[in-house]
Amino acid sequence: MRRVETLQRAVVPVAVLTALVVALAGCAPKPAPTSTPKPSSSSSSAPKPTLDLKGTAKDNLAYFNYVNKNFIDDGGDLSGRPFIDNLVKAGFPKADMEVTPDRTTVNLAADNISFSVRLGKTCLIGQYGNTGYSSTAQKLLSTGKCLVGTTRTIDW
Repeated sequence: MRRVETLQRAVVPVAVLTALVVALAGCAPKPAPTSTPKPSSSSSSAPKPTLDLKGTAKDNLAYFNYVNKNFIDDGGDLSGRPFIDNLVKAGFPKADMEVTPDRTTVNLAADNISFSVRLGKTCLIGQYGNTGYSSTAQKLLSTGKCLVGTTRTIDW
């Protein structure tokens, strides 16, 4: 009987130790990948996008994004009028723009603003706010506008 007890005392710690080694094996650091990193697509040699007012929204989306992202990155005032003024400065015609209100009904800063530029029968639409920046190129709505809902008069 003593021999069985001694054997059990030896086997139990070995089994526990084996289980512990197996469980911790997944925690071991993985070797670093050996592949060479690919060069970034935002290379400084990439040509700057340009504006083509005779083109469609899709043709001008890269330039629209370039203008808006640089404005955001430069820390510009992120309300409606500065976005519109920056797009005008970049060559877009103010008469073809729309912007949503940047203040709520209780005069707080809006969480997000949307702004657009009509190009023929297409629209560049941008949005900026608490979810970051996003944009799209879409067809003009049947209303003749780019944005749905209430927009602010651009009278400056």
